[in-house]
Amino acid sequence: MRFTLRFSRQAHKFLEKQPPDVRNRIRAALLELAKDPLANRQVKRLVGTDALLRLRVGDFGVVFSIEQEALLILIIAIGNRGDIYRRL
Repeated sequence: MRFTLRFSRQAHKFLEKQPPDVRNRIRAALLELAKDPLANRQVKRLVGTDALLRLRVGDFGVVFSIEQEALLILIIAIGNRGDIYRRL
């Protein structure tokens, strides 16, 4: 069972502006996440919310939510770990 990844406009823009090596590393982590998002040891719930989760990819953070019934992962935001959580 594989989940579909859907990106917000902000997340897509951020990813496309990154150098190819960073972009490829984040994409590889997201493809692994799509296989089974809750089995990934790097996934943690965001403090203060039950709906949002986070994934750390090096110096970057990925904030996302899961729609279990639709097998969908919505990538809400991608950014530098120091800034990403302040913008939510």
